[in-house]
Amino acid sequence: MRFSTKEDIEAPIEHVFASVTDFDGFERQALRRGAEVQRHDAYGKPGIGSEWNLKFKFRGRMREVYARMTEFEAPNGFVTATEAGGLEGDVALELVALSPRRTRMQVSVDLKARTLAGRLLVQSLKFARGNLNKRFANRTWQFAQDVERKYKESA
Repeated sequence: MRFSTKEDIEAPIEHVFASVTDFDGFERQALRRGAEVQRHDAYGKPGIGSEWNLKFKFRGRMREVYARMTEFEAPNGFVTATEAGGLEGDVALELVALSPRRTRMQVSVDLKARTLAGRLLVQSLKFARGNLNKRFANRTWQFAQDVERKYKESA
């Protein structure tokens, strides 16, 4: 199952890349929401080989997610492989400079079931696909607006 969306952002590609790779900020957000986050960077900074283990409560149960950076090309984007329960997936973020002050951000998530429970989950997600696509696109749009606002404030 695949979700994807794209947004154009009024900011240079370097600024957008710095925002989407602010992993310390994302970790702080997760910690504030009650998640446990462990990060392991291969060379002391984010890049290929960086790994995260996350534990959080969702719908009354503790969930565990393992994520590993498989591709990292500054300032063009990255790909992260994830595993959670009976699912595995890839999260890809691609940036394209449309002009010196405008960047297109494309985000896609591919999910695959590994177990019977995972297949049931993917099947239930397919029934709610329209709503999930809208929510995914809305969250991406909100993030793009935040990046744009921060760039305008810093300029």
